[in-house]
Amino acid sequence: MKPEPTDLSNCETQTLELGGERFQVSRPHDFGIVINRPIDAGEVGQDYLHQVLLREDVRDSFLEIVDNEGLVVCKNVRTTEPSYRKVRGKSSHGKLSQAEYYHHDGCSCPVKPRVVEIRMPHQLINRNIATAIAPFRSVVAAMLRSLPQEMLTHGELESTLHQFSCSPSEQPLVDTWDQIQGRITRLVRRELDAESCRVFFRQVDDEANAYVEPWEMGESRLICNNHKNLAETMQHRRSYQAPRMSAEANGSLVKRWTAEEA
Repeated sequence: MKPEPTDLSNCETQTLELGGERFQVSRPHDFGIVINRPIDAGEVGQDYLHQVLLREDVRDSFLEIVDNEGLVVCKNVRTTEPSYRKVRGKSSHGKLSQAEYYHHDGCSCPVKPRVVEIRMPHQLINRNIATAIAPFRSVVAAMLRSLPQEMLTHGELESTLHQFSCSPSEQPLVDTWDQIQGRITRLVRRELDAESCRVFFRQVDDEANAYVEPWEMGESRLICNNHKNLAETMQHRRSYQAPRMSAEANGSLVKRWTAEEA
């Protein structure tokens, strides 16, 4: 089920009907949709994510939308739902955390979770660290294109870059993308200092046309983490959009694997 445009001459504004409610939907990016509170919000307006979109009779349709869109951003949600947990992982001026590299959640699990939801609860401190989200294919190709020429000589990365420049049928098999990405990540970690590595990944964000919009309080981002077609899966990372500053106060995030935990 996909949202239908309300005005075919202006597809930026759409209406999504789910669970007996009508939502205004926008497409500010090349992928994904942004949902706001129901148009005629009543009692469900504050926590429409749980009271409508994840309600038992609606959740399958809503999760299918996440699969199809890659990213669904729900804004202005106030909730006391206890299933969220704190996003962990520390980075410093001189060292990147694992969360700063593009990844899928649950890589060590027998089956990766279908959807990763990252949320910024209402709190006193704003957050100026971005979360970059982009399609898996775009990320791997962008990592290859962003490598300095001297690093492309390692292994077969230059020929792999050429393959990703070809038609999809001539590109490396999707089952090999994790290995290619891991090789590049290990290479830049070994060859670049922390801030140069962050510059590299900011360039990857740009090349992959990642979604890096600033966080708003009450916002949840539901990310397709394990599509049945791996090529349609999304990846994400913690993204410092400016040089890393020590002891910088930032608002915190929470997360959960929504299809399995909500």
